[in-house]
Amino acid sequence: MAQINMAQALNRALRDAMAEDPNVVVFGEDVGPYGGVFTVTEGLTAQFGEDRCFDSPLAESGIVGTAVGMAMYGMRPVVEMQFDAFAYPAFEQITSHVAKMRNRTRGKVALPMVIRIPYGGGIGGVEHHGDSSEAYYTHTPGLTVITPGTTADAYSLLRAAIESPDPVIFMEPKSRYWTRADLDLPARTDPMNRAVVRRTGQDVTLISYGSTVQTCIETAEAAKEEGWDVEVIDLRSLTPLDEDTVCASVRKTGRAVVVHESSVFSGYGAEIVATVSEKCFHWLEAPVLRVGGFDVPYPPKDLEEHQLPHPDRILDTIARLQWEDQ
Repeated sequence: MAQINMAQALNRALRDAMAEDPNVVVFGEDVGPYGGVFTVTEGLTAQFGEDRCFDSPLAESGIVGTAVGMAMYGMRPVVEMQFDAFAYPAFEQITSHVAKMRNRTRGKVALPMVIRIPYGGGIGGVEHHGDSSEAYYTHTPGLTVITPGTTADAYSLLRAAIESPDPVIFMEPKSRYWTRADLDLPARTDPMNRAVVRRTGQDVTLISYGSTVQTCIETAEAAKEEGWDVEVIDLRSLTPLDEDTVCASVRKTGRAVVVHESSVFSGYGAEIVATVSEKCFHWLEAPVLRVGGFDVPYPPKDLEEHQLPHPDRILDTIARLQWEDQ
């Protein structure tokens, strides 16, 4: 067993997928000999050649459009949008073609392709390098949207995404690229469409995904001093949503807080709140609350610590869950 970080796990997932299936190709900006900004594609060109892992022009719409054509003809392209906000020029391709091709052709044409998007803050990046854009994609029918919160899931979920017959938006929490874990690879975890309980508890459920899963686990440990026994759910799949796992936890604890980096207003957490409120109403002891980014453009690096959820903010929110009624 070795100490593996998330970037290394993703690299190994790409390497193994390419070795097993000659139809898997990797391309994007600086992903070739340079190995990617975050080293996720390091060594792939050297091992598989420039026909299998290569650099593209700085044109995200062209990257995704090319991948659509490749996938239509039987290949399995894995493309990288170098940073979250860099993907916006490709949004029309994603919503108009990637998401709709199977439906448009009445099931005759599938698009087995993966769009990798490093997302979120916490790395001291400037504007256009810290967006949490998941809600744009989850609002688009026809897309599967996945984000790993652990190193093991980074490997397993990316392998599953590449094997999927339909397009997957694979959102990588860039602040967790260097998070290490003891791990033997290859490793397969729970199925791609399942949420998992990362920590069991009885008093309140924290629902999260991606970068804030670890933040919630840290919060759960700190909550012991307040006398709260906190359960932590890692969604893993944003679309489709594993409602059964989420609702089972909330029905047990009676209280819930949704935590994510993106702005709270119209953020993905609003969908979780609506789902829990509709399906767990008679079990709830208090309204479902949210902790997220503020409703401002992503701030400069000197201020991002105030934008991102942290344990103190989450604990303050847990304290608002009407505990005096117990």
